[in-house]
Amino acid sequence: MPVLEIDDARIDYDIAGDAGPLVVQLHGLTSSRDRDAQLGLDLGRALRGHRVLRFDARAHGNSSGTLRAQDYGWDSLAGDLLALLDHVAPGERVHGVGPSMGTGTLLHAAVRDPRRFASLTLVVPPTAWGSRRAQAQTYLDGADLVEREGIGAFHEQGSTAPVPPALADAPLTRPSVDERLLPTVLRGAAATDFPPKRLIEQIAVPTLILAWSGDRTHPLKTANKLHELIPRSRVVIARSPYGVMAWPGLFAEHVTTSA
Repeated sequence: MPVLEIDDARIDYDIAGDAGPLVVQLHGLTSSRDRDAQLGLDLGRALRGHRVLRFDARAHGNSSGTLRAQDYGWDSLAGDLLALLDHVAPGERVHGVGPSMGTGTLLHAAVRDPRRFASLTLVVPPTAWGSRRAQAQTYLDGADLVEREGIGAFHEQGSTAPVPPALADAPLTRPSVDERLLPTVLRGAAATDFPPKRLIEQIAVPTLILAWSGDRTHPLKTANKLHELIPRSRVVIARSPYGVMAWPGLFAEHVTTSA
């Protein structure tokens, strides 16, 4: 697999397809492109006639990381994303899609370089703004748990958490972050947030928001607020696994009609 060196980290990526517009697909916190595929979140699989760039964020999956918490803020991850796009497709407008942490990363990248994106697909937007503080404490507690009892205890705690109805059939997976780096990654996530709302309002590209119900970590309140702020957006809510099964088709339609 090709890699790109960025600020002491190696970003592992792959590109499927030989021709057509570029789609860049991100993943969520403690996940990876392979783990998201296991969870049914490889939304680019229904696309035809496009190149799909998938990569593991720093410290996730096959990418290496650092022990600096600030490197895992969404604004810093947006810098990694834009550097990767400059390397793979300099000057090209791309379609961006990503869940949770991927959504935060895309929003920061879109407000920093709005001409870079032809469309956005924001999947299960996480807590943000007013709801971020409580989630931040959860991440800090998780970092302490890993340091105190190891990644196994962290995984066990996550496996007993309530599952959204849309993930009822999803397999149980383990974190895709090395135990040595996981506390730093979690502390970086605790300290980050979406861009200010006034900047979100300036996003002008077609935006599809895919959310699911019954998840306090990814509340519908965030998805609905983004829909309210972004002028050319629509929101689709999955309330069962069947709703998530429809997402690749919805995403493909969104990308092809946003060209």
